[in-house]
Amino acid sequence: MIARNNSTVTEFILAGLTDAPELQLSLFLLFLGIYAVTMVGNLGMITLILLSSHLHTPMYFFLSSLSFIDLCHSTVITPKMLVNFVTEKNIISYPECMAQLYFFLVFVISECHMLAAMSYDRYVAICNPLLYNAVMSYQVCSWMIFGVYSMGLIGATAHTVCMLRVHFCKADVINHYFCDLFPLLELSCSSTFINEVVVLCFSAFNILFPTLSILSSYIFIIASILRIKSTEGRSKAFSTCSSHIAAVAVFFGSAAFYVPAAIISQLHGPRESVLCVLYYCSSHAESCDLQPEK
Repeated sequence: MIARNNSTVTEFILAGLTDAPELQLSLFLLFLGIYAVTMVGNLGMITLILLSSHLHTPMYFFLSSLSFIDLCHSTVITPKMLVNFVTEKNIISYPECMAQLYFFLVFVISECHMLAAMSYDRYVAICNPLLYNAVMSYQVCSWMIFGVYSMGLIGATAHTVCMLRVHFCKADVINHYFCDLFPLLELSCSSTFINEVVVLCFSAFNILFPTLSILSSYIFIIASILRIKSTEGRSKAFSTCSSHIAAVAVFFGSAAFYVPAAIISQLHGPRESVLCVLYYCSSHAESCDLQPEK
């Protein structure tokens, strides 16, 4: 998308995680290692699923899509952060900043809805096993994936278009390690009312809908598992959901660390949030190790 600059600012300075020179190299190597593990793990997962015909099932189809989202999500943020560790001034141009914001939102929103789609898949597998192949057909799964990415694109487009109308004056230092919504709105010298309304509306949908979908799916799943009389049957049924539960825990766990990181960055500066950011980035590497049970 074309970034139309309505402000007098042509570039921003990212505050980054630290301004201590003695920490720059160590943090560069640390995050480079995490990013390499994320790339190799998620690419390996996608390749394995594509090449193994017995893995061509809805569960693995969704898992490969989740790995792709994690890979892209990390790629939007980490390479620029790594460059900033070895450059003297952490500059990002206005168009680059808007592009980073857009693609970050695309993949973070898509990940929320992907987890909801995966929970529905597990609901059908546990609660309606005889109808599973009919309900979760290739066409249905393809439409679900299409819907997931559509939600990401629509949400990201709405937020970014609203950000393009914001005027930035003299303040050009983003108190964060990448271009995110709230740090950018902090720099605005024009009204952000529309942006805040859009954030409220889309957050209500993109957070509440997936969360309620996941919770309701697992309420039915747990109720169905409890009706199974044999311990072996319960264990087998639960094992089919274990990977998705782990994925949900990793995602919402990383979000629980990311939100404090953003708040701490705003209050005390980004260097106070290094541990939170470290957990958030490493969670994408951990998610590539999730192996669903058949």
